[in-house]
Amino acid sequence: MKHPQILDIYSDFLLSSFQLVTATGLSKMLDQGYSHDQISRFLAQGKFTQKDFWKMVKKIIRKIERDDAILAIDDVIMEKPHSTENDIISWHWDHSQNRSIKGINILNFLYHTELDNGQSMSIPASFEIIEKTEKFYDQKAKKEKRRSSVSKNELLRERLRILVQHNELKFKYVLWDTWFSSKENFEFVNDKLKRFFVGALKSNRTVALSKQAKLEGKFTKVGQLDLQANRVYKVWIKGLSFEVLLTKQVFKNIDGSSGELYLVTNDLSLSQQAISTIYKKRWNVEVFHKSLKQNAGLERSPTKYEVTQSNHIFASMIAFCKLEFLKLKENTNHFALKSRLYLKAIKAAFEELQKLKKFQPSSSAIPLEAISLLR
Repeated sequence: MKHPQILDIYSDFLLSSFQLVTATGLSKMLDQGYSHDQISRFLAQGKFTQKDFWKMVKKIIRKIERDDAILAIDDVIMEKPHSTENDIISWHWDHSQNRSIKGINILNFLYHTELDNGQSMSIPASFEIIEKTEKFYDQKAKKEKRRSSVSKNELLRERLRILVQHNELKFKYVLWDTWFSSKENFEFVNDKLKRFFVGALKSNRTVALSKQAKLEGKFTKVGQLDLQANRVYKVWIKGLSFEVLLTKQVFKNIDGSSGELYLVTNDLSLSQQAISTIYKKRWNVEVFHKSLKQNAGLERSPTKYEVTQSNHIFASMIAFCKLEFLKLKENTNHFALKSRLYLKAIKAAFEELQKLKKFQPSSSAIPLEAISLLR
């Protein structure tokens, strides 16, 4: 790996900075210990790869690995509305906002485990930056667009294969939301990886309530079934060759309305409560995304090129891992740690201001008393 010492300093800078992260800013902070050009060349070098990333997080993960750990999978979009489009900065559909967003789409694989001391730890085991390398003309929109040569779900399966078969990552459950609950993904985890999944289903997915009903083609949309909340049902999802457990949860939205969540798993030994408890751990990937953006500087780089943006994302992932260690050491959370750094920075700035106010030039046209207007 090229320049690991600069990567270490740059990822620290991501945690320390509260503004845009620039090579000039880092160089000034280091009192020119590294020049602007050195830092820029570091970001513009060949892309850090997933092999590089695994080498860095492998030692961490091996220390916290558990057979009952979970792997939460989800994607996030870092908005880049003013950047020029390229293979990674493009338009992506954000299903959480129900609109297209210009930015960089990252598919994350978050390894989460409970530690012996009662604490928990989340480490990104891998991530995939979605590349839209193909251009095509959209007849309906009447304009040129970009698309990927492989689908996001294909990337998901390939990365899972590498994590399990090559990296020999230990975990019991794969967790994802409705976006990734495809027939191919269910089959891959069950048949190829021999692992369990707990995933959310859309209400329009069809299931059969018995094997006989499946053979007769009697499938019903999940949302039309008279399912009792907090119970489990053995069902057959259309297209799958194996049985799964289905459960319905009813919850209250912020606006007071009711919502329903359908969960399925291929672990037939689980109770409804166990399914719910396991799926709740998927929330850790949402916390991960929020901390990446707000605490690890994911969206604070003004760089516009594919290589520099990719390497900046790599460094943000490393910065997040550092925060996780500090979280355990200080027995607090990422946001409290960031607030502590901010308070220290404000105090240092305030003390420097007081020193400047005390300084009296030998010949000043403005009396010093003018500075202390409120005294």
